[in-house]
Formats: sequence, structure tokens, C-alpha cells
Amino acid sequence: MRVITGKARGIQLKTPDGMLTRPTADRVKEALFSIIQFEIPNAAVLDLFGGTGQLGIEALSRGAKNAVFVDAREDACNLIRENLRRTKLESGGRVIRGDYMDYLRCCHEQFDIIFLDPPYAEVFLENALKYITEIDILRSGGIIVTERPLGKVLPWEFAGFTRSRDYKYGKTLLAIYRRQGVTE
Repeated sequence: MRVITGKARGIQLKTPDGMLTRPTADRVKEALFSIIQFEIPNAAVLDLFGGTGQLGIEALSRGAKNAVFVDAREDACNLIRENLRRTKLESGGRVIRGDYMDYLRCCHEQFDIIFLDPPYAEVFLENALKYITEIDILRSGGIIVTERPLGKVLPWEFAGFTRSRDYKYGKTLLAIYRRQGVTE
């Protein structure tokens, strides 16, 4: 697992032992960042299920302004911090240990990009997506990037959001929700 391009291009990221974290395959990550490449410069990023930190780190490497990484596990948070140090991107990253819903309930920041790549077997993706579309943490025109296994169905519509088609890479599906313009 490596950083694909940008300031930290080619740097190998440390991966966890065991099966508790499922990093995004390089092929899927490369396709994902090709799809969203014009959204990244100067973006505020939330990597809600941080894991190794690779999605937020890739965004930082490509010019995102900052990234918040949230994970419930201390070992994952330590791994994200180590990967930020390896890539020399630690000044742009903030790591928070906590439950994703607890973080969302008390979040007062706004983001341009939110990455949702939780454990596949859980309902975390559905819960996080529904809650995020009901609160005001995504800027107008901002995107939510979702990764899920083939066969997991997500809603096509949320009020105020449009959804892209599914992008299929092997057994992985990507979809992007964009927040429509907010009227005052």
C-alpha cells in the first residue's frame, strides 16, 4: 500500500496486522482519486473510518488543505499517526479516537470531502450516510465518497443530495453523493 501521487508519492504506508482493518486496494484507490481529482485542491477532508489513514493521506498528498481522521480503535489511530509521520503530512492531519456517530453528533466543522469506507459487514456505512445527509457538516457542492462491497445496496436519494452512478472495481463499488447548493 503506497501513496499514489503528490507530495508523498511512492511512500509505502504501514499496514495493520490481522484482519480488523481492510485497506482499500491500490487499484480502487487510484480509480477513486482519478474520479475526484478536481475536488481535492484546498479541500477540508474527513476520513470517518480512518483505518490506516490512506484515503485522507492520499488527499493531503494531492493538495487537500487538511484532513481529520476518526477511528474507534487506538491501534488504528496510532497507525494513522505513524503514516502521517512517514509521509511528512502530519501538520495537515488531525487524528481523533472515537466512535463515528459520537464524532458526528458533536462535530461543528464543515468539510468539502467525506470518505466513508467502514467495515463491510456492519451497517456503519448506511448509518453514517443517513446521519451526514441530515446535519450540516458538508459544504455546498461537497462530496461524500462511499466504498462498499458488491451486493450492498445504498439509497439513491437523500434530500439535498445527488448520487453518481456506481463505479465497479472487482468486488468493490464506489458511489459519490454531492450536496446540492444551499439557499439562504
